[in-house]
Amino acid sequence: MAIGENMHSNSALELIAFPLSDRKRVKRFLKMPWHIYREHYPSPNWVPPLLAAQLEFFDPAKNPFFEHAACHCWLVCKDGIDVGRIVAVVDRNWENFTGSKTGQFGFFESINDREVAALLLETAIDWLRKQGVPEVIGPLNFSTNHQSGFLVDGFDSLPCIEMTYNPPYYDELVKACGFTKLRDLWQWEVATVGAIPARMQKLSERLKKRGRFTIRHMNMKDWDAEVERLQEIYNDAWTDTWGFVPLNEQELQFLAANLKLVVQPELALIAELDGEPIAVSITIMDINPLLQKIDGRLFPTGLLRLIWGLKINNTVQSGRVIITGVKHSHQHSGIGSLMYIETRMAIEKLGWKYVNMGWTLEDNDDVNSTARSMDGRIVKTFRVYSREC
Repeated sequence: MAIGENMHSNSALELIAFPLSDRKRVKRFLKMPWHIYREHYPSPNWVPPLLAAQLEFFDPAKNPFFEHAACHCWLVCKDGIDVGRIVAVVDRNWENFTGSKTGQFGFFESINDREVAALLLETAIDWLRKQGVPEVIGPLNFSTNHQSGFLVDGFDSLPCIEMTYNPPYYDELVKACGFTKLRDLWQWEVATVGAIPARMQKLSERLKKRGRFTIRHMNMKDWDAEVERLQEIYNDAWTDTWGFVPLNEQELQFLAANLKLVVQPELALIAELDGEPIAVSITIMDINPLLQKIDGRLFPTGLLRLIWGLKINNTVQSGRVIITGVKHSHQHSGIGSLMYIETRMAIEKLGWKYVNMGWTLEDNDDVNSTARSMDGRIVKTFRVYSREC
């Protein structure tokens, strides 16, 4: 391969830079992980992403994230094989909301080679530095509203839906390039059998007697309007949380459209006080065991196998509480207990033995103590890193 303007050669490594408008290389970029998890680091726990969904996610014409963000992509090729990739992102919404001009890296994959990893990370940092960014954090795919962190503990099982998976050596690769831990994110497993914690049961009964709170299922036939209500609650509930960046209506509608397939109405709850939406809880089906079998492709047979598993064979055995939040003005009202009990009863009817929660921030004491009170246990840890540019 000839070394052109957008390529760099170093010890037989070729660095290929390209924008998202180069759709041919974007597709090549998205297929790169197959080499890592099928050839370099074969893993029975890797779940291939749906290529069609990923192509849409990387399309500025379809994903509203790019209306306020710029990014650039790189591949590293060695002996004709793609052995690494990375994305660098500058998000204006992050800067406007946090007051910090911080860049992000994401979608990092690499063989276990410090030279490959350093070439990717230093190249991304150099690009961010030229954008006037003094600090970089990651991995974020593309922001904290998407998949976040490297898995650093819990490699012995499949990732939950919309959670990351990677080889154990990624932690050492990024630390060798000067990155240090910024935050750990926890995934909890909560059993859905046995007695409901007595404290929650009593609190729930008191709230029901007062009669002002109501909990209803989201109306799937009025999905867009329900997502607007979700946006209002979400952006209010998480304002003070580290890493939070508000989602605008277009972004949330885009993300929600992709999740609608795995949402069941009885697990999508909105709590109202005197008719005002004040809290939301959405638990989605964990379809990763199904996705693993279709190898990233919906056609010619993948879609049929997915629908069969979801609608006919009923092979889904667990889920993930992907969104839960209470408006600030009601966060100590006890409404969370009501939401939990409603979710728990619905899950029991489905026959699931457990459900995953997360991620949660390691220092979010309120949320983590609630998970512990439900006999939850941490099953996976994900790490976000930072470094000066």
